[in-house]
Order: sequence, then C-alpha cells, then structure tokens
Amino acid sequence: MTTARWSSGLGFVLATVGAAVGLGNIWRFSAVVGLNGGGAYLVPYLLAAFVCAVPMLVLELAIGRRLRTDVVSAFRSVRSEYTALGWLILGGVLLILSYYLVLTGWVLGFFLSWLAGSRTTFAPFTASWLPVAYFVVATAVTGGVVSMGVRGGIERLSKIVMPTVFALLIVLALYAVTLSEWELAVAFLFTPEFSVLTDLGIWSAAFGQVFFSMSVGQGIMLTYGSYVDEGTDLFKSSLVIAIADIGAAVIAGLVIFPIVFSFGLQPTLGTELAFTTLPTAFATMSFGRVIAAAFFGLLFFAALSSSVALLEVGVAAAENTTRLSRQRATLLLTGGVFVAGVPSALSYSPVTLAVAGRPILDLVDGSVGTFALPISALCLVFVFVWVADLETVHEELGRLLPVVRYLIPAVLLIVTAARILGIARPAWRLLVGHARTDPLGLLIAVVLLLVFVVIGWGLRNRHPDPPRLRSRRR
Repeated sequence: MTTARWSSGLGFVLATVGAAVGLGNIWRFSAVVGLNGGGAYLVPYLLAAFVCAVPMLVLELAIGRRLRTDVVSAFRSVRSEYTALGWLILGGVLLILSYYLVLTGWVLGFFLSWLAGSRTTFAPFTASWLPVAYFVVATAVTGGVVSMGVRGGIERLSKIVMPTVFALLIVLALYAVTLSEWELAVAFLFTPEFSVLTDLGIWSAAFGQVFFSMSVGQGIMLTYGSYVDEGTDLFKSSLVIAIADIGAAVIAGLVIFPIVFSFGLQPTLGTELAFTTLPTAFATMSFGRVIAAAFFGLLFFAALSSSVALLEVGVAAAENTTRLSRQRATLLLTGGVFVAGVPSALSYSPVTLAVAGRPILDLVDGSVGTFALPISALCLVFVFVWVADLETVHEELGRLLPVVRYLIPAVLLIVTAARILGIARPAWRLLVGHARTDPLGLLIAVVLLLVFVVIGWGLRNRHPDPPRLRSRRR
C-alpha cells in the first residue's frame, strides 16, 4: 500500500492534467480533425469525452484511492489470478513509453535546434545520430524526475510545466489571430458538416482519440488516484481533466491550422505535421525562429509530463511488488525502457532499423499503441466493475455506473473492431497516418485478446462467487 500523497488539490489536478495533455492533444488531435472533416468531428469527440472518458477517469481514480496501490497490486487484491492482467497492462504501458520517449527526444531536438537558430527539418535530423542522442537525454530526464518522488519530482514538475504549456499555447494562439487565414482555420475547425455523422469511421476516430489523449486505461489515473486525499471530489477533478485536455487540443488546433492555411500548406498527419509541414511555415514567417522554439518547447513540456506519468505506473508497481527503493526501481525500469526503446530510436537514424520495410517504431506503435489501450480499459472494467464489489468505487460512480458497466465496454469493442476492419480513421496509435495495420500487429493484438478472454472466462467459471472488497466507509 502506498503512503505517498499529493501536497495539495492543485498539485493533483496539475499532475493529472499533465499526464493527459501530451503529444496526442497537440499534433494528433489536429491531424485527426483534418482527416475527419474539421468541425463535424467535434460533435462525436465531445460526446465521447463527457459520456465515456469522464466516467472512466472517475473509475480509475476511485480504484486507486480505494485500494491505495499500483495497477498490478490492484488486480491482485481482487484475486491473485488476476495479477496477470495487471502485468499485461503494465507491459503495454512500458512498451508505449519506450517509443514515446523517442518522440519526446525528437521534440527536444527540434526545440533546441530552433532555439539556437538552426532551422531543422525532419529529413536531415533523422539522417544523423541526433534522434538517438536526444532519446537518451529524454529518457534520463524522465527517470530523474520520477526518482525524486511524487511531491519532489512529479508534482513539482507539473506545477512548472503545465502553466508554461498553457501560457505558450495562448501566446501562440494570439499570434495566429494575426495571420491572413485565421478565419478560414476557425471555420474549418468549428463548422460542422452533419452529413458525415452517419460515418462509423468518424465516431470510431473520435472515441479512439478521446481515450488515447486522456490517458484512459493505462493505469496512470489509477496510480495517481492512489495518492489522492479522501476529501477530493473525483467527479469534479475528472471534469477538470477533461476540460483541460479538450481545451489544450482545441487551442493547439487554433495555432496549427491558421499557420498551415496562411502559408498555403495542406493539413498533414502526425509527425509529418509537426516535423515537416510546420517547420516549412516557420522558416518563411516573420519571427519564425521564436514561434518555432515556443511551439516545440510547449510540445516537449507536454511530452515530458506524459512520459513521467507513464514511467510512474511502472515504478509504483515495482515499489509495491518488490523491496526496491524508489530510486532503484526507477533506475531499473528506466534502463529496461531504454533498452526496449533503442530499436525504435534506431529506426529513424542512419541505421534505419526496420522489419519487412517497416520502421520498428511504426511497427510497435501500429500494434501495441493501437490495441493495448482498449484491451487495458476492458480489463479494468471487467475486473473492477463486473467482478469485484468495490462499494466505494460504485459510490463514486453513482449514476455513471451503468455507463461504465455497459456502454463503455460496447464502445471499446466497436472501436477495436472498427480498427481491425479498417473502418477507423485513424487508429489509436500516436503516429497518425504513418503506420498501418499489418499481419504482425494483428497477430499481437489477437493473441492478447485471446489471453484476456481465456483468463477472464476461466476465472469467472472457476469462481462464480467473486470476493467482496468491503467499503472502508461503513
């Protein structure tokens, strides 16, 4: 059981917002909006955020606060056989972190390059060893922050980074207002074309984006919830997280689209948008160096706060399941994540490490990044809503309980099926438009799904009368 606590409600909110607001909000949201017809996409996106994502946030935070432990130990507290599901979620989180740190390193490299006056673009950057070097730096910084603890590291970082991110977003948005095509960009972003709402792909993309960007199903909110005081209103906190997450994404769109349209460029996808399209515009605009440095600076801070949250999931689990100190657990896991991330880092370097013509980073993102999140969320709902009787969790959910019990599993299954069938535009992965479904990725996903189904079904039959984890509020 963890004894760490946030020092204040503000620290908790900033840390959770920092976990949610990352690369998925800034380059992925804008890319998905552009791919799905602009303003029409916001209708299912907002519904997904407030109808599904907020209840899931409440669920994870409530589990963490009720059990005061990490994601692996939380599953074990229900029944020892469920421990495997906790390790499954943790494994997916650490694999995602392994290539997320590569992208964080790219952003750091671009930030420092533009800050120094070197107008870096993607092709020459990845033709050098700089991506690998910056991956090492990003990994070391992330590990250093987590090693300093919940208050001294994560909370302190969040109190500095998140206000900086939103301040830079607002400054850049005010600059974007002065550009010639600002009105066109606003119309593109906010004018809905309701005829496209009959397209399942739009809805699948919206729900996938919301779950991806709000860190749902990754064990982050469960872990952060274990550090929350009893008096904190989890529903209000979840609303704040959702509003901040949506706000960051929309403001980023109001920054990116005016720049893209004003300089005669086309809205592109994922890494191409951040590392090719926008630098082309920055290179030709007045004060382009300053604007570029501010943009990549906020992108790095957002990525760093999310990387720290992902690593904390593993460190908390290592602390509670072993006798390792936080510092040793952090060192061990940071080293493991670094080793796992080296192939992804080398896939965009002079080595161009690839399998069947696919860069390793794309392959991992297209499989683990696409399927790990819905599987993890399904595991959480199945065990903690359907199997365990966590009465305090049910009390926190209140009227949201039917949504979590019935609607969210159905949505997750539909979104995952749409991805497998190629209906979703795009999938949950981070490199939007960069990767595609491939046989290896599908094989990984199918194996994981089968493991989940077999374990879950077997344990339900073996233990028809699940344990009751009594409320502490009796």
